[in-house]
Amino acid sequence: MQKRTPFDSSHVMYSSEELLKAASNRYQITVQIASRAKRNRYQDFDSMDDPIMKPVIRAIVEMCDELTQPEIISD
Repeated sequence: MQKRTPFDSSHVMYSSEELLKAASNRYQITVQIASRAKRNRYQDFDSMDDPIMKPVIRAIVEMCDELTQPEIISD
C-alpha cells in the first residue's frame, strides 16, 4: 500500500477563496479551473509529476499563484 504525503488543505481552501474574491463571475472562474485541470490532466498523463495532488487542486493553486504573483506570467 502506497503511503500518501498530506498536503496543506487549508492552503487550498485559502487559494480557492482568493480566486473567488478576485473573480467577477463565480461560474466563469469555475469553468476556467475545470478547463485548466482537464488540460493539465491530459498533458501530464504520462509524466505524473505529482500523483498525490489532483489536477483540480493543482489548477487552483497555480491560478492563485498567477493572481497573487503577476511576475510569474510576465515572462
